[in-house]
Amino acid sequence: MTTQETRQSQSPVSPASAKELEMYSSAVSLSDMEIFIFPDLMYALVLANIMSPEIWKWREDPWFKNISKKSFSYKINRVKQYIMDHFVFNLDLETWGLTTKEKEIGRFKDFIDAKALAQSNALFGYEGDKYYYDVDIRRHFGLDKYDAEVIPYWKTETVEAMTAFKRKEGYACGAGECVSLSALYVAALFIVGQIPLKNIFMIGTPLHSQNFIAEKDGFMTNNRRIVTKNMWYNGTELSAKARRSIENERITIVSHLSGCMHTFYKEATISQERYAFFKDRFCAFLEADLCFEYFANFLYSRESYWKCFQYKHIRNGKECFIPLESIFNTQRSSKNRFDNESRHALIEEMNSQDFALAPIGERILINDIEEYLNAHPGIRPDAYAEYAIGQTQGCECANMQELFKELKLFLKTEPRLPEAEQKEFVPMPLLDIHPDQSREEISDYLLKKALEERHPVAVLSLYAYRDMEHTDWKPFIKAAMERNPVCIKETEAFAWEEVVQRVGQMPEDSIYAGNRIAQPDETWNFGTGDGLEKAFLLWNIFQARNPEAEGRLDISEGKVRLQSERGPSFRWEARSSKNLAREIKLGKLPA
Repeated sequence: MTTQETRQSQSPVSPASAKELEMYSSAVSLSDMEIFIFPDLMYALVLANIMSPEIWKWREDPWFKNISKKSFSYKINRVKQYIMDHFVFNLDLETWGLTTKEKEIGRFKDFIDAKALAQSNALFGYEGDKYYYDVDIRRHFGLDKYDAEVIPYWKTETVEAMTAFKRKEGYACGAGECVSLSALYVAALFIVGQIPLKNIFMIGTPLHSQNFIAEKDGFMTNNRRIVTKNMWYNGTELSAKARRSIENERITIVSHLSGCMHTFYKEATISQERYAFFKDRFCAFLEADLCFEYFANFLYSRESYWKCFQYKHIRNGKECFIPLESIFNTQRSSKNRFDNESRHALIEEMNSQDFALAPIGERILINDIEEYLNAHPGIRPDAYAEYAIGQTQGCECANMQELFKELKLFLKTEPRLPEAEQKEFVPMPLLDIHPDQSREEISDYLLKKALEERHPVAVLSLYAYRDMEHTDWKPFIKAAMERNPVCIKETEAFAWEEVVQRVGQMPEDSIYAGNRIAQPDETWNFGTGDGLEKAFLLWNIFQARNPEAEGRLDISEGKVRLQSERGPSFRWEARSSKNLAREIKLGKLPA
């Protein structure tokens, strides 16, 4: 694609090389694979969301009344519930369309080794160390119905695009994928919870993205939910989902306000002190002392061991014995739990036929384990295993040694973090923003950092924010014409006149406030757009049908004029509320 712009002075944040052009255009399209190649994009999206007026509007919601006066736990749970009420997790293949491995490897071949890419990114062959998927990765993501070279554009959505999902058929509220939700959480905790960014760390693995908040005992975000340290060890399906990427995958990216660390890049821009702090607090979160509560939760998460245990209970003054599987099956549908003070209420929910008047075979009496662990707080798992295995000889459990091996792993996860010792720390200038600043103050500060100092993440945040006043338009147009396949695919069966008619009939509201612009697939997916956004949408479809076409886009005095200058004749006009005067020549796409 060739694009020439006239009547525009050289922007201070124009790309100075082919790599910068690719990186800046990636800040516009924000796919998962682009974030992996250019990890600074992860925090650039956070800053774009912080500059956006969307999340600042949340402060006016009665749900957050007087939140600044509340405790940290109240703040984080209030933000969590708001996100759960207003956004769903979305990772379908249709939203942002498909591309091919060959095409994307071609884009990135000068920036990263293709073999290294395949070993670390799910889209290029990574299979999560063969752990919790008992089907291959392509089938898991629904890609098995396509050719092996086909991969999805999983684009990380801005808060505007996340919110706009409620306009899309089949959605009752906003939506986003895991990186989108991670970035949304960081921005929301900062803006609404007024929580400083210095203790919030974004964690990317090949298959997932989460945040670690180093406050109190620590908190993890997992898609829409918050996981506390106690929840991490509660043995539920939710905690298992939160744990499995940390337990089984390498952590490829740690992103923070001060910079980032990537497993494959030698240079780390994150503050060395902040990374050491993160590692210390994160590892502490992932380790817990052995106590009966956590032992019971471990058993709850391991159904294969239920048949090994029974519980002695006094009912109506008489001893009775209950198989552990009966207790835990009841717990699955109850608000009460075996591991805490609601145990008696849980047992009262059970059927009388679950109670035996005599011990059940040679099963281990879990009461003895509870008594011993309560009497020996802080005992090491290895020491207790040695004692317990000796006490349970002849019991029904098939392999107590294996049980305690799994228990030890349950109580302590060793995260496979990028090794600081193997990195060269090249810290970026710190972006000094804090919760008591206004949106305007933060936006002005980041703009100054980008324009005057070319701070790498500040520059990328302007492109992710879609600031069309202070950025070069070439990256936006490159992303628009090369990485928006959905509108092309979904209009294939329409005559050109019908395409023009359908686009013209769309509402004229932009999902982006001010002089910011949606990409063509955003306009198409959400069925609304300013005249300028509709012009880019139409040209994307027109050029896909006429690869040799060249055209011109004129924007002035509240009007947009789009016309072809080579190839089939085409002319289109519309109103635009975007105050962006430009004359842009649109070139043909590469073969």
